[in-house]
Amino acid sequence: MIDYTDDSKILRADYSHTDDFADDRNETSLRPQMLNEFLGQKKIKENLKVFIEAARNRTESLDHLFLIGPPGLGKTTLAQITAHELGAEFKVTSAPALEKPKDLAGILSTISERTVFFIDEIHRLKPAIEEMLYIAMEDYELDWIIGQGAAARTVRIPLPKFTLVGATTKAGMVSSPLISRFGIVQRFNFYTTDELAKIIKRSSSILNVSVDNDAAVLMASCARGTPRVANRILRRMRDFAQVLGNGMITKDIVFAGLNKLEIDNLGLEKYDREILLSIIKNFGGGPVGAETLAISICESIDTLEDYYEPYLIQCGLLQRTPRGRIVTEKAYKHLGLEGFKKNADEGFLF
Repeated sequence: MIDYTDDSKILRADYSHTDDFADDRNETSLRPQMLNEFLGQKKIKENLKVFIEAARNRTESLDHLFLIGPPGLGKTTLAQITAHELGAEFKVTSAPALEKPKDLAGILSTISERTVFFIDEIHRLKPAIEEMLYIAMEDYELDWIIGQGAAARTVRIPLPKFTLVGATTKAGMVSSPLISRFGIVQRFNFYTTDELAKIIKRSSSILNVSVDNDAAVLMASCARGTPRVANRILRRMRDFAQVLGNGMITKDIVFAGLNKLEIDNLGLEKYDREILLSIIKNFGGGPVGAETLAISICESIDTLEDYYEPYLIQCGLLQRTPRGRIVTEKAYKHLGLEGFKKNADEGFLF
């Protein structure tokens, strides 16, 4: 558990179950602290600003907030900003770290009035912990069993009114009873190139590195619609600019850097292309099931479905059908395999 009792520090924590924590920790210095610094997600910001201001004026805790979206779009950052805007304490953990009900009880018993409590990967909560959370969210009480066997009895411990912020990349795996207890539900969208270019310019000023406008747009166009990826590319281009150039990130530096990192003009990485090529060459363009595809590229199903597929689908290179994954005409064209498709359609194999 991480305890953000000091907004400027991240204390030591067990976050080993969360794949994205390393990236989050590295990018702490680039995180916006207030809503007006948060770029993109205009509708979410507009709505949240109203809800936060209303709660603050009434001196009440904000209603429970549910954030949905792919990794790297700013769910954790927005949860932290919510606490800052409310002037409230911020506590954060991940669902896999909550192994037993007593883990959740330990956190809830230490929160103060109007605390913002953030649970990442909330779709991975265990049933017993989820049931305990129902009562805590709705009645602001904690059910606890004292004693064993025939002498066991349930005690309800009152809790301060707090705001639970749950984040997930898989909304379909969150149970209906849990979702129904969130008063505010917000879904994140991928960012536009223009929004990502602005994020890159902001991050470059924090990192004290010069980036020309063309270079920022080029990096943004290859960032998979994701700020985390944009900031990662910026850091790597900073390295290339320092070693191969004069320290300034130019369009030429970005072209050279992307080539070395094997990132193409659509932002596809090596594994993205391997996924498409595997479907084309091993499975005739599809359909192929997720499990079979994951095995063919030596990757986990979760990584395939959460990280790679959403962007490939957004780019129009891949389709999900009831029978499996299918590569589109656009993918053949992007990979320069129109001839391969023509021969396959005619019954010939290379």
